Amino acid sequence: MKILVTGAAGFIGSKLMYSLRERGDEVIGIDNFNDYYDVRLKEARVSAMKLDVRKMDITNKYVLDSLFASEKFDKVVNLAAQAGVRYSITNPYVYLHSNLVGFMNILEACRNYGVKHLVFASSSSVYGMNNTVPYNEDDKADSPVSLYAATKKSNELMAHSYCKLYGIAMTGLRYFTVYGPWGRPDMAPMLFAKAISNGDTIKVFNHGDMIRDFTYIDDIVNGTIACLDHEPTPNKDGIKYRIYNIGCSHPVKLMDFISEMEQALGTEAKKEFLPMQPGDVYQTNADTTKIETEVGYKPSVQLHDGIASFIEWYRSDLNPLNEKKRGS
Repeated sequence: MKILVTGAAGFIGSKLMYSLRERGDEVIGIDNFNDYYDVRLKEARVSAMKLDVRKMDITNKYVLDSLFASEKFDKVVNLAAQAGVRYSITNPYVYLHSNLVGFMNILEACRNYGVKHLVFASSSSVYGMNNTVPYNEDDKADSPVSLYAATKKSNELMAHSYCKLYGIAMTGLRYFTVYGPWGRPDMAPMLFAKAISNGDTIKVFNHGDMIRDFTYIDDIVNGTIACLDHEPTPNKDGIKYRIYNIGCSHPVKLMDFISEMEQALGTEAKKEFLPMQPGDVYQTNADTTKIETEVGYKPSVQLHDGIASFIEWYRSDLNPLNEKKRGS
């Protein structure tokens, strides 16, 4: 099977591409290697995993169409997007360009070049102001609290329309908080690990009263592959379309997460307690019944073990952002 992975130098994309290749699939990756965070981390992922990732931007329709025409992909996993809730407050147009125009180009390429199944990244942020937990895929998701969340919900609606119009099988994955080795430096695990290691203060929002469905990267990748292999059957509307939550379904209090980090690092964190930030939500908690029942997804990595693996990588020479390795 020939598969395209977009956003292939990213946290999820790189591990997904590696896992697909290791099981024998023919995989091509593309990524624009933008500087939203330190490009050295993206380059190091690609190098360490020996991935074939081409520098390409999904917003360039001409180049993307040329790739699809020449490679004739069977399936596509679209993980390319501008990420980050807080960044969308200050850089809104980047999200419209990448997450809407870029996704439109992916949909058109899938339509025009015979792709059988598109799996695309959505986000738990689409649940927005929903106060019912755990979040279920049938819950209303029409009250986003960030532009990032609004673009991800828009992707779901755009995909639904193309599925209905052109019969392409599509699966949207609402990822919950992902952590593990090679993680993004703008997310809490990396920020906390760096600050605690250096004796700096960590910022604890909403005064520590937050809950997140932290999910280890290997569980996320295994679930994504299971969905890629499981082409949706026609739903009640007669179209091959599914939306799945993909998380751990065992939410953790932020202060408990910090405690696990402290134990793994052997150092107590200095904490600055701050109010809730614009665009953030108090709690994310995935109901994963649907993906477990229909696809067979079952997360297995416990938080304690996942944090230990993350810290081992963080302190290792594999981490290009390891300040001690650079001698600073």
